[in-house]
Amino acid sequence: MSYDYTQAIPSVGISTEYSGSTSKTNLSMDDFLKIMSAAMKNPSIGSDSSSGSSSSGTDYVSQMAQFASLDQLNNIGKRLTTTVMGMQQNEAFSLLGKNVQLADGSTTVSGKVDKVKFSNGYATLVVKGNEYQMGALTEVDNDTTN
Repeated sequence: MSYDYTQAIPSVGISTEYSGSTSKTNLSMDDFLKIMSAAMKNPSIGSDSSSGSSSSGTDYVSQMAQFASLDQLNNIGKRLTTTVMGMQQNEAFSLLGKNVQLADGSTTVSGKVDKVKFSNGYATLVVKGNEYQMGALTEVDNDTTN
């Protein structure tokens, strides 16, 4: 099964439009600083051939600030995903033994949550021997006597 954080908690999956895609480039701050250092040592790398002028020091500082901001946003995104996964795992544990309804395509499955399983950090609910994502959850009944 493949998951993204919108499948972790049903309300997040419904209310959030997130593709779950990640960047294919892994340029670190060290890599950026190496590139900037090389451009400063070799002005022809950073020059604009049409005007003959090279990038100023403030351009480098501005680019570094933008890169640092992007790096921090990526870190926040990773932390958010980890936080949502933890919340989802806690929610799944609280459903053990409870009667639930789950959407399975066009049908609804009802039953007691027998187990909680984990795949890539995301919890799934096992009801009647079948595994369901938390995003399939439609109803929880607090009555555990059935």
